Amino acid sequence: MSSLQDLRRILLRIDGRGYKAYKDIEGVYQAGSFTLFVDHVQGDPFAAPSRLRVRVPMKVAGFPGQTFSNRSRRTALADFLTRAFYREADKLERKSGSGKSGMISIDRPGQEILERTSVIITSEWVEARFVVGLPAAGRRVLGKVADEILTSKVPAIVEKSLFYRNLDHEALNLHITTAEDADALRAALRKAGLVAFVADGSILPRRSGIDPRPLSQGTVVTFKSPPSLSRAFRLPNRGVVRGMGIPEGITLIVGGGYHGKSTLLNAIELGVYNHIPGDGRELVVTVKDAVKIRAEDGRRVEKVDISPFISNLPFGRSTRDFCTDNASGSTSQAANIVEALEAGAGVLLLDEDTSATNFMIRDHRMQELVSKEKEPITPFLDKVRQLFTDYRVSTVLVMGGSGDYFDVADTVIMMDEYLPRDVTARAKEIASKYRAERKHEGGDRFGDITPRVPLSGSLDPSKGKREVKIGARGVKAILFGTHEIDLSAVEQLVDPSQLNSIGQAMYYAREKYMDGARSLSAILDAVEQDVAQGGLDVLDRRPLGDYAGFRRYELAAAINRLRTLKVRQIGGENG
Repeated sequence: MSSLQDLRRILLRIDGRGYKAYKDIEGVYQAGSFTLFVDHVQGDPFAAPSRLRVRVPMKVAGFPGQTFSNRSRRTALADFLTRAFYREADKLERKSGSGKSGMISIDRPGQEILERTSVIITSEWVEARFVVGLPAAGRRVLGKVADEILTSKVPAIVEKSLFYRNLDHEALNLHITTAEDADALRAALRKAGLVAFVADGSILPRRSGIDPRPLSQGTVVTFKSPPSLSRAFRLPNRGVVRGMGIPEGITLIVGGGYHGKSTLLNAIELGVYNHIPGDGRELVVTVKDAVKIRAEDGRRVEKVDISPFISNLPFGRSTRDFCTDNASGSTSQAANIVEALEAGAGVLLLDEDTSATNFMIRDHRMQELVSKEKEPITPFLDKVRQLFTDYRVSTVLVMGGSGDYFDVADTVIMMDEYLPRDVTARAKEIASKYRAERKHEGGDRFGDITPRVPLSGSLDPSKGKREVKIGARGVKAILFGTHEIDLSAVEQLVDPSQLNSIGQAMYYAREKYMDGARSLSAILDAVEQDVAQGGLDVLDRRPLGDYAGFRRYELAAAINRLRTLKVRQIGGENG
């Protein structure tokens, strides 16, 4: 194995040459307390930066076994080290030439603690994966500058971020125990008959729509559960915690405008993830199978059985294998629900502000004017109870405009100046006093959820001369070959690296499991199991550092939104 001195000699030798001479440094170097891997060298200073790794033996790194003794702690420790590496790299990074010259960076986490490939921890070693923009003047190698980066700055970053003795032990322990407590709390919800929990003292409002950090200025209201919904749990590190439990069934969140209805729902929808200490939502947790649903005008729908919600289309058009390249608000919301159910969702989260009005409610007067025979849409109001009785799928719904939902709700929470009140009894009194005159339109049962088989030939990630071209565009889209998958309406995605891994998981599923026989649900099961057993690295033969954990529901959403997708229904009209 070569040494850092060998790397220095190569860099000085190629100084001033054409940029492609940097290819000479690809390889493995022993750097005293760690090993440096130069896995891939960029071909141009303006191209994606070069990919490197450092691996420190665990005996040298010195992390106590209890800091990574289970999956929860291991994920949190890796997250903590990623943040430490990013901070130290940011201090030393200096632009030094053309293009990306001088860049030193690692995947940057946000408010959530996600499984990542940026730092990998085993009982034998700690590995950090990062990128460096190898410096150039124009397209000429700046070997001396590169030498400083790779043989001086990188070792300094490693020393300060990947060695236990140099880290803040109190902060590290808090990071780990916060995540472990959240995981323990989430695991206890179903046994307690709950779908979500919001701890007393939580801070739910965010600074802005583009700043997910907790609100810290002005009037900041800390959360406090109403007594009737208060629940207590004993956590492994924090001890007893109290807060509001949201029970299974149908829950309405009501209240006046600007009183915190959507803020509460937003916290619940992101409660499927753990949050960092100081986020304010550390103990706002939601069961893992909760999926946010909204209307999505213009999306493509491929052979989805939306007949539970939409039927009797003009000219006898079937909705049991509904296809469109340009869905309306109501048809897109119907498809989004059915696709979520197909993927295994156990809780639906909806906000009337992002829902299609005609999908949510059809009042008595409209029923009188437009008979059911002339109205294809069965409103969600008439199906939400059946979802729970037939499939045990709960719903949490923000509703400020229709009291008709009082008739079907199990729990009604009113937000009043950002504090919740249990108004279930009062809502039921009102529903009894002012009985709805509208007629139920939902039939006796919800309807079938027809499974579909994705056809592998319709997922093509190739682009030009490149066999596979997959990448994220922020948290809004995935570039999959020549196609862009619009995920802007998939609101539980929080990190671009999730989109990187979802795009790669689509290709992985296509190559390994899309055999023309497996249903989408079975494919999601298989991918989920592989990642659980082998980590995100199973998705790619390359050791990449920009993959983050994702759920099966967002993977399904990406597959369903690929505009070239073709499927075959199982037992459907074209099965």
